[in-house]
Amino acid sequence: MSTEWDDGIRQGGKAPKKGSAQEAAPVGVNPPSAEAEMDEAQRFSEQQRVRREKLARLQAEGRDPFAVVRFDQTHHSAELKAAFEALEKSGTVPEGQGARIEGVSVAGRIMSFRDGGKASFVDLQDRDGRIQLYINIDDLGAEEYAHIKTFDRGDIVGVTGFVFRTRRGEISVHVKTIQLLTKGLEPLPEKYHGLQDTEVRYRRRYLDLVMNPEVMETFKRRTKIVSAIRDYLDSREFIEVETPILANIASGAAARPFITKSNALNLQLYLRIATELYLKRCIVGGMERVYDMGKNFRNEGIDIRHNPEFTMIELYQAYTDYKGMMELCEGLVSHAAVKATGATKVNYQGTELEFAAPWRRVTMIDAVKEYGGPDFKLISTDEEARALATERGLEGELKKKLKDCTKGDILNAAFEKFAEKNLIQPTFVMDYPTDISPLTKQKPGDPTMTERFEAFIYGREVANAYSELNDPIVQLDRFRQQAREKELGDDEAYALDEDFVSSLEVGMPPTGGMGIGIDRIVMFLVDAYSIRDVILFPTMKPDLG
Repeated sequence: MSTEWDDGIRQGGKAPKKGSAQEAAPVGVNPPSAEAEMDEAQRFSEQQRVRREKLARLQAEGRDPFAVVRFDQTHHSAELKAAFEALEKSGTVPEGQGARIEGVSVAGRIMSFRDGGKASFVDLQDRDGRIQLYINIDDLGAEEYAHIKTFDRGDIVGVTGFVFRTRRGEISVHVKTIQLLTKGLEPLPEKYHGLQDTEVRYRRRYLDLVMNPEVMETFKRRTKIVSAIRDYLDSREFIEVETPILANIASGAAARPFITKSNALNLQLYLRIATELYLKRCIVGGMERVYDMGKNFRNEGIDIRHNPEFTMIELYQAYTDYKGMMELCEGLVSHAAVKATGATKVNYQGTELEFAAPWRRVTMIDAVKEYGGPDFKLISTDEEARALATERGLEGELKKKLKDCTKGDILNAAFEKFAEKNLIQPTFVMDYPTDISPLTKQKPGDPTMTERFEAFIYGREVANAYSELNDPIVQLDRFRQQAREKELGDDEAYALDEDFVSSLEVGMPPTGGMGIGIDRIVMFLVDAYSIRDVILFPTMKPDLG
């Protein structure tokens, strides 16, 4: 009769009685006090206590799994299956004999156990997937075979043996030796329904990775995407650099910072909100092409598109402009798509997205008009724009009081209300107001607009790029204007960085710069609904329950 382990207790099994011979304490360990036993009863479920009792017996028998320091693997599950199938197809297997690969050793977590009396089958899970183990009493002997029947689902084991195909056609490892490497003291989630609660999945990502193979695949693909981006830039002679995470000034982006303090310096510091101003210093120093891929921190809201700690790449290239950045953005993202999915077309949440160049290009003013907003070409003054904001109900999109807003502020609010959600296919929205682009060069002949674009996919911003402002006099004036904006209540206004202005006085060549949100790109390429699905350990409130 076949039985199966279920969440840490074998069906029909009984926990050893307290004080029985089965529950011998580890050698050299004093028996627990009554208070300790009471505390344990409160802390642990029945299944958890059974597992701890099993561990105590193993330790008393000199079989402590936590004393094991090493197990040498020869293969992982996917490698073994591929090698075995190649052997079968090679034509080198003697006729009448089954293919086999001798001398293999694999390790992983027990995910199921099917006891057939004198032979048992185990599903072993490693980093690549699962492979079946065939365990026979004749190979191990009665005592050792009885020992392995005490193993639990979730335990980690190492085995040696040979690979063969069972009569039912499953590639398996015929076990010659098996060793318990780690005792799982907490039962895994119930195997048939798995781990589905999203809050638990995010809080206990280690269980999510164990129970949901698609989650492991998501983070493997994320690694491929990040590697592809680096490869693309490295092949174009960009230099990867590291810029400070702790800074005296929070600048380079419109965002609220996290604030900390250096005890050694008795100095207030900020977690970086952007790497821009340091990377431009590198351009001043003559590096010409640089990038930094790493964490930024913004003390703002959390939703399906935002996490306070996120991954951004910023890159800067001397002697080009924002149009050069458009070409670079198209090439970089489409290259990552091919590496991650094999194609430039990707299905995201039921919508097919095409990442191949060229992406659509539209000005901000034209985008607002196209999607039902007002025509800002007909608006000449700030006063006209404020009246329009009241008429079209734009106050909710504004970051400060209407009386303090400029035409540029209101154009940006109109874009967010009317156009942004409609930009599904990859689109470059160009030519942003000077009022909201303090680090950007003006468009020749139009001082109210700058050479700036943002890239949108599925209604979400994924990149921001400029023809970088390199005039130190104008830059200082822009910073001072941002200081006035902060006084008017804009908490996201840029801070004045005098040292950066000094670097521009040394001289920065004409430069194109761009920032790309890595997490959002990954979301599209792995079809993830929420940013939390592509961040291993997203920011969450502590679970106090």
